[in-house]
Amino acid sequence: MKFSAYHSCITVLNLEQSMKFYEEALDLKEIRRIDAEDGSFTIVFLGSESSQDQQEAMLLELTWYRDRKESYNLGDNEIHIGFKVDDYESAYKKHKEMGVICFENSDLGIYFISDPDGYWMEVVPTR
Repeated sequence: MKFSAYHSCITVLNLEQSMKFYEEALDLKEIRRIDAEDGSFTIVFLGSESSQDQQEAMLLELTWYRDRKESYNLGDNEIHIGFKVDDYESAYKKHKEMGVICFENSDLGIYFISDPDGYWMEVVPTR
């Protein structure tokens, strides 16, 4: 039996704003979409260019619920999704300019960005 990671899901209040954030901040683009017939929810899978070609690439699922109006309770926000980047310095500069860096750990050489809903994404240099 073989398992492989397929996707990680986060729920968002504003789908278009979140999609714009993930495209600008992490270069993730829509791979596919599922819309409920009654319009009650939309699920969008985001991935990098390499995700489109690889059957086992990890995707980010954004789920939006029409009737949800209040922010999601993220607790202590200790759960996060990590992204490796090949040009750490350029990514850091871009995220600093966007004003989305929410935590830095210079001892480990990593930092975190926060999306429009407050989810943290870890940025790690390719080593």
